[in-house]
Amino acid sequence: MQLTEPFYLRGEHVAIDMPGAHALFTTRRGGFSDGPYASLNLGRLTADHPDAVQRNRAQLQSEVGRPPVFIRQVHGSVVRRIDTLEVDGVAPLPDEGIELPAADGQATALPDVAPMVLTADCLPIAIAGPGVVAMVHAGWRGLADGIVAEGVRAVRELGADGPLEAAIGPGAGGCCYEVGEEVREAFAEHGEGVRHGRNIDLKAIAREQLDQAGVAAVHDVGLCTICSDPSLFFSHRRDHGITGRQAGLAWLS
Repeated sequence: MQLTEPFYLRGEHVAIDMPGAHALFTTRRGGFSDGPYASLNLGRLTADHPDAVQRNRAQLQSEVGRPPVFIRQVHGSVVRRIDTLEVDGVAPLPDEGIELPAADGQATALPDVAPMVLTADCLPIAIAGPGVVAMVHAGWRGLADGIVAEGVRAVRELGADGPLEAAIGPGAGGCCYEVGEEVREAFAEHGEGVRHGRNIDLKAIAREQLDQAGVAAVHDVGLCTICSDPSLFFSHRRDHGITGRQAGLAWLS
Protein backbone atom coordinates (compact mmCIF):
# COMPACT_ATOMS: atom_id res chain seq x y z
CA MET A 1 0.00 0.00 0.00
CA GLN A 2 1.55 3.26 -1.17
CA LEU A 3 0.73 6.32 0.91
CA THR A 4 1.68 9.94 0.37
CA GLU A 5 2.21 12.47 3.12
CA PRO A 6 0.62 13.44 5.41
CA PHE A 7 -0.84 9.91 5.54
CA TYR A 8 1.27 7.12 7.02
CA LEU A 9 1.00 3.51 8.11
CA ARG A 10 0.16 2.87 11.74
CA GLY A 11 0.48 -0.89 12.11
CA GLU A 12 -1.90 -2.36 9.52
CA HIS A 13 -3.88 0.85 9.17
CA VAL A 14 -3.82 4.28 7.52
CA ALA A 15 -3.27 7.26 9.81
CA ILE A 16 -3.00 11.02 9.59
CA ASP A 17 -2.18 13.68 12.15
CA MET A 18 -4.07 16.94 11.97
CA PRO A 19 -3.75 19.97 14.24
CA GLY A 20 -4.80 18.75 17.69
CA ALA A 21 -6.17 15.44 16.44
CA HIS A 22 -5.43 12.02 15.02
CA ALA A 23 -7.47 10.01 12.51
CA LEU A 24 -7.23 6.32 11.72
CA PHE A 25 -8.73 4.47 8.76
CA THR A 26 -8.62 0.73 9.37
CA THR A 27 -7.89 -1.95 6.80
CA ARG A 28 -9.38 -5.42 6.94
CA ARG A 29 -6.12 -6.90 8.25
CA GLY A 30 -5.10 -8.06 11.69
CA GLY A 31 -8.36 -9.37 13.17
CA PHE A 32 -10.10 -12.59 14.15
CA SER A 33 -12.86 -13.06 11.55
CA ASP A 34 -12.66 -15.49 8.64
CA GLY A 35 -14.32 -16.23 5.32
CA PRO A 36 -15.67 -13.14 3.50
CA TYR A 37 -15.23 -11.18 6.76
CA ALA A 38 -11.53 -11.87 7.18
CA SER A 39 -10.15 -10.53 9.25
CA LEU A 40 -10.79 -7.21 11.07
CA ASN A 41 -14.53 -6.93 10.46
CA LEU A 42 -15.98 -4.31 12.80
CA GLY A 43 -19.60 -4.53 11.65
CA ARG A 44 -21.94 -6.54 13.83
CA LEU A 45 -24.84 -6.20 11.35
CA THR A 46 -23.21 -8.80 9.12
CA ALA A 47 -23.31 -12.59 9.08
CA ASP A 48 -19.92 -12.72 10.80
CA HIS A 49 -19.60 -14.57 14.12
CA PRO A 50 -20.49 -12.09 16.91
CA ASP A 51 -17.61 -13.24 19.11
CA ALA A 52 -15.11 -12.46 16.35
CA VAL A 53 -16.57 -8.99 15.87
CA GLN A 54 -16.33 -8.37 19.62
CA ARG A 55 -12.68 -9.40 19.63
CA ASN A 56 -11.98 -7.18 16.63
CA ARG A 57 -13.58 -4.18 18.32
CA ALA A 58 -11.75 -4.79 21.58
CA GLN A 59 -8.46 -5.03 19.71
CA LEU A 60 -9.11 -1.74 17.91
CA GLN A 61 -9.95 -0.03 21.19
CA SER A 62 -6.67 -1.29 22.64
CA GLU A 63 -4.72 0.06 19.64
CA VAL A 64 -6.38 3.47 19.79
CA GLY A 65 -6.15 3.79 23.56
CA ARG A 66 -9.70 5.09 24.03
CA PRO A 67 -13.15 3.68 23.24
CA PRO A 68 -14.60 4.09 19.75
CA VAL A 69 -18.23 5.23 19.77
CA PHE A 70 -20.68 3.57 17.37
CA ILE A 71 -23.89 4.84 15.75
CA ARG A 72 -26.60 3.31 13.56
CA GLN A 73 -25.87 4.73 10.12
CA VAL A 74 -28.83 5.53 7.90
CA HIS A 75 -27.29 7.41 4.92
CA GLY A 76 -28.56 10.76 6.15
CA SER A 77 -27.09 14.02 7.40
CA VAL A 78 -27.44 13.87 11.19
CA VAL A 79 -24.19 14.43 13.11
CA ARG A 80 -24.31 13.40 16.76
CA ARG A 81 -22.67 15.72 19.28
CA ILE A 82 -20.88 13.74 22.02
CA ASP A 83 -20.75 15.94 25.11
CA THR A 84 -20.60 13.36 27.88
CA LEU A 85 -18.65 10.18 28.57
CA GLU A 86 -21.94 8.54 29.57
CA VAL A 87 -22.81 7.95 25.94
CA ASP A 88 -24.59 5.11 24.13
CA GLY A 89 -22.55 3.15 21.63
CA VAL A 90 -19.18 2.87 23.34
CA ALA A 91 -17.36 -0.20 22.02
CA PRO A 92 -17.08 -3.08 22.45
CA LEU A 93 -20.85 -3.52 22.52
CA PRO A 94 -22.94 -6.50 23.56
CA ASP A 95 -23.98 -8.56 20.55
CA GLU A 96 -27.70 -7.89 20.88
CA GLY A 97 -30.17 -5.62 22.61
CA ILE A 98 -28.37 -2.31 22.05
CA GLU A 99 -30.32 0.27 20.03
CA LEU A 100 -27.78 2.75 18.75
CA PRO A 101 -28.72 6.35 17.94
CA ALA A 102 -29.34 6.93 14.23
CA ALA A 103 -26.77 9.29 12.72
CA ASP A 104 -24.10 9.43 10.03
CA GLY A 105 -21.49 11.40 11.86
CA GLN A 106 -20.19 12.20 15.32
CA ALA A 107 -18.32 15.15 16.77
CA THR A 108 -16.82 15.83 20.18
CA ALA A 109 -14.64 18.16 22.21
CA LEU A 110 -13.95 15.38 24.74
CA PRO A 111 -10.45 13.88 24.70
CA ASP A 112 -11.35 10.41 25.97
CA VAL A 113 -13.54 9.01 23.17
CA ALA A 114 -13.09 8.38 19.45
CA PRO A 115 -16.04 9.23 17.16
CA MET A 116 -16.29 6.43 14.62
CA VAL A 117 -18.10 5.40 11.42
CA LEU A 118 -18.15 2.11 9.53
CA THR A 119 -17.73 1.86 5.77
CA ALA A 120 -17.44 -0.58 2.90
CA ASP A 121 -17.22 1.87 -0.07
CA CYS A 122 -18.76 5.04 1.43
CA LEU A 123 -16.26 7.70 2.43
CA PRO A 124 -15.05 8.14 6.01
CA ILE A 125 -14.17 11.82 6.48
CA ALA A 126 -12.37 13.26 9.51
CA ILE A 127 -12.80 16.96 10.30
CA ALA A 128 -10.63 18.63 12.94
CA GLY A 129 -10.35 22.12 14.42
CA PRO A 130 -8.90 23.55 17.62
CA GLY A 131 -10.16 21.30 20.43
CA VAL A 132 -12.83 19.51 18.38
CA VAL A 133 -12.89 16.50 16.07
CA ALA A 134 -15.57 14.80 13.95
CA MET A 135 -15.90 11.71 11.76
CA VAL A 136 -18.65 11.42 9.14
CA HIS A 137 -19.94 8.62 6.90
CA ALA A 138 -20.49 9.95 3.39
CA GLY A 139 -22.07 7.84 0.69
CA TRP A 140 -23.81 9.46 -2.26
CA ARG A 141 -27.06 9.95 -0.33
CA GLY A 142 -25.26 11.54 2.61
CA LEU A 143 -23.26 13.83 0.35
CA ALA A 144 -26.42 14.88 -1.48
CA ASP A 145 -28.22 15.43 1.85
CA GLY A 146 -25.54 17.69 3.35
CA ILE A 147 -23.57 15.46 5.73
CA VAL A 148 -20.31 17.32 5.01
CA ALA A 149 -21.69 20.77 5.83
CA GLU A 150 -23.38 19.37 8.93
CA GLY A 151 -20.10 17.82 10.09
CA VAL A 152 -18.37 21.19 9.76
CA ARG A 153 -21.27 22.89 11.54
CA ALA A 154 -20.99 20.44 14.45
CA VAL A 155 -17.27 21.12 14.82
CA ARG A 156 -17.92 24.86 14.87
CA GLU A 157 -20.82 24.56 17.34
CA LEU A 158 -18.62 22.59 19.74
CA GLY A 159 -16.14 25.43 19.88
CA ALA A 160 -13.58 25.15 17.07
CA ASP A 161 -13.06 28.75 16.01
CA GLY A 162 -9.79 28.45 14.07
CA PRO A 163 -8.85 26.89 10.73
CA LEU A 164 -10.25 23.43 10.01
CA GLU A 165 -8.61 20.47 8.28
CA ALA A 166 -10.23 17.36 6.83
CA ALA A 167 -9.02 13.93 5.72
CA ILE A 168 -10.88 11.71 3.25
CA GLY A 169 -10.17 8.04 3.88
CA PRO A 170 -10.42 4.97 1.63
CA GLY A 171 -13.67 4.68 -0.30
CA ALA A 172 -15.15 4.10 -3.74
CA GLY A 173 -13.15 6.06 -6.31
CA GLY A 174 -14.19 7.75 -9.50
CA CYS A 175 -12.24 5.01 -11.26
CA CYS A 176 -14.80 2.38 -10.28
CA TYR A 177 -18.00 3.88 -8.89
CA GLU A 178 -20.52 3.43 -11.69
CA VAL A 179 -23.93 4.91 -10.95
CA GLY A 180 -27.33 5.45 -12.51
CA GLU A 181 -28.94 8.64 -13.72
CA GLU A 182 -30.54 9.33 -10.32
CA VAL A 183 -27.12 9.73 -8.72
CA ARG A 184 -25.68 11.77 -11.58
CA GLU A 185 -28.65 14.13 -11.38
CA ALA A 186 -28.19 14.52 -7.61
CA PHE A 187 -24.78 16.09 -8.26
CA ALA A 188 -25.49 17.97 -11.49
CA GLU A 189 -24.53 21.26 -9.83
CA HIS A 190 -20.96 19.99 -9.42
CA GLY A 191 -20.52 19.90 -13.20
CA GLU A 192 -18.67 17.50 -15.44
CA GLY A 193 -15.52 17.56 -13.32
CA VAL A 194 -16.94 14.93 -10.96
CA ARG A 195 -18.16 12.63 -13.76
CA HIS A 196 -16.14 10.03 -15.64
CA GLY A 197 -18.49 8.50 -18.17
CA ARG A 198 -20.99 6.47 -16.15
CA ASN A 199 -18.85 6.86 -13.03
CA ILE A 200 -19.00 9.61 -10.44
CA ASP A 201 -16.20 10.79 -8.14
CA LEU A 202 -17.52 10.95 -4.58
CA LYS A 203 -14.15 12.15 -3.31
CA ALA A 204 -14.12 15.13 -5.68
CA ILE A 205 -17.64 15.99 -4.54
CA ALA A 206 -16.59 15.74 -0.88
CA ARG A 207 -13.57 17.99 -1.51
CA GLU A 208 -15.76 20.62 -3.16
CA GLN A 209 -18.26 20.51 -0.29
CA LEU A 210 -15.51 20.77 2.33
CA ASP A 211 -14.07 23.78 0.48
CA GLN A 212 -17.50 25.39 0.32
CA ALA A 213 -17.97 24.81 4.05
CA GLY A 214 -14.77 26.73 4.77
CA VAL A 215 -12.34 23.91 5.53
CA ALA A 216 -8.85 25.31 5.01
CA ALA A 217 -7.02 22.10 4.06
CA VAL A 218 -8.40 18.83 2.64
CA HIS A 219 -6.27 15.69 2.42
CA ASP A 220 -7.34 12.67 0.32
CA VAL A 221 -5.62 9.33 0.86
CA GLY A 222 -6.41 8.41 -2.76
CA LEU A 223 -7.29 4.76 -2.11
CA CYS A 224 -10.28 3.11 -3.81
CA THR A 225 -11.88 0.30 -1.83
CA ILE A 226 -13.25 -1.31 -4.98
CA CYS A 227 -10.05 -1.76 -7.00
CA SER A 228 -7.41 -1.84 -4.27
CA ASP A 229 -5.90 -5.19 -3.27
CA PRO A 230 -8.95 -7.16 -1.96
CA SER A 231 -6.93 -8.12 1.12
CA LEU A 232 -6.77 -4.45 2.13
CA PHE A 233 -10.37 -3.25 2.28
CA PHE A 234 -13.92 -4.53 2.43
CA SER A 235 -16.03 -3.40 -0.53
CA HIS A 236 -19.79 -3.78 -0.74
CA ARG A 237 -19.75 -3.17 -4.51
CA ARG A 238 -16.84 -5.53 -5.30
CA ASP A 239 -18.01 -8.30 -2.96
CA HIS A 240 -21.69 -8.14 -3.99
CA GLY A 241 -22.85 -7.22 -0.50
CA ILE A 242 -21.27 -10.14 1.36
CA THR A 243 -18.48 -8.38 3.17
CA GLY A 244 -17.36 -6.79 6.43
CA ARG A 245 -16.90 -3.21 7.54
CA GLN A 246 -13.78 -1.16 8.15
CA ALA A 247 -13.76 2.01 10.20
CA GLY A 248 -12.79 5.64 10.23
CA LEU A 249 -12.24 7.11 13.66
CA ALA A 250 -10.73 10.26 15.07
CA TRP A 251 -9.74 11.58 18.47
CA LEU A 252 -8.13 14.58 20.07
CA SER A 253 -4.39 14.50 20.69
